[in-house]
Amino acid sequence: MDTATHLTMGVALSGLSVIDPVVEADPSLFTATFFGVVIGSIAPDFDTIFKLKDNATYIRHHRGYSHSPPMLIFWSFFVSLPILFFTPEISYLHLWLWTMLAIILHVTVDIFNAYGTQAFRPFSHKWLAMGFINTFDPFIFYLFVAGIFAWMLGANPIHTFTIVFFINILYHIKRYLDKKEIVDILKRHFHDRNIERIITQPTIKHNWWRIAVVADDQFFIADSVDGHIEILDIFDRKSLPETAEMNAALLDKNVQAFVNFSPVYRYEIDRHDDYTEIRFIDLRYRSKGHYPFVAVVTLDKFYNILTSYTGWVYSEEKLQKKLDVLS
Repeated sequence: MDTATHLTMGVALSGLSVIDPVVEADPSLFTATFFGVVIGSIAPDFDTIFKLKDNATYIRHHRGYSHSPPMLIFWSFFVSLPILFFTPEISYLHLWLWTMLAIILHVTVDIFNAYGTQAFRPFSHKWLAMGFINTFDPFIFYLFVAGIFAWMLGANPIHTFTIVFFINILYHIKRYLDKKEIVDILKRHFHDRNIERIITQPTIKHNWWRIAVVADDQFFIADSVDGHIEILDIFDRKSLPETAEMNAALLDKNVQAFVNFSPVYRYEIDRHDDYTEIRFIDLRYRSKGHYPFVAVVTLDKFYNILTSYTGWVYSEEKLQKKLDVLS
């Protein structure tokens, strides 16, 4: 989820923390728990700092090890111990437990969108992305905002946020069933094809989904709007060639980050007189007929890397400018 939604969930969870009689009975502990839960609700995304280095580092590490079980334990102490330093008289166990719950909630809700997390590291590097909640879902965000306003106006936080979280759970179930319906329609449509994977990505518009269907020989890119599915693009599925130029491209850190992150992509090779450009294109993020999430590497005739880039680019002109800056 986005940072704003994580924060609203954290505030809601801090309000719900008074269900714990120890927290309810101690104003100092409640204050400490409020800060622990709110900060804990965004702590796993502190890895955003990698973006200061470069896109490749950010893509490789964001929602990776920072969302893993060992790091959940680390974040719980990283957030709660400084708070304990300022309030040593409180029950640390209760502060730690509520902080830990906020961190677990963060990682859990991130699994439901298309970006996903590597929540099983270091045991598995597989991305868990269920793809039925948008990174920013207006319904979820405003549901929690409404609960927070009700609390500020004097509503009982236990009753208020129990209802809010219950509605949120029901909404997640509803969105999962929406996804299942789309997947079932596609399976019936492609009943005569060997379909390996169907990737769904809900947009900010409730009834508009982006879809990538991975068959054994082709990629099908589609939209689902109000239950109607339209195939927008079809690409032949080609394995990466075992060539010197491709092997050289795969050594580039931007390409490695892209390939590690993207579950469905195609490639293009454009050979010029004095250099070769290899482009990797993520097929999940079609926007206005364009696929903006790419990795591009240029090689000289000896397969040395000249320039490379990975990230979001919405026009060819901007991409070439980024590559020119790097050259």
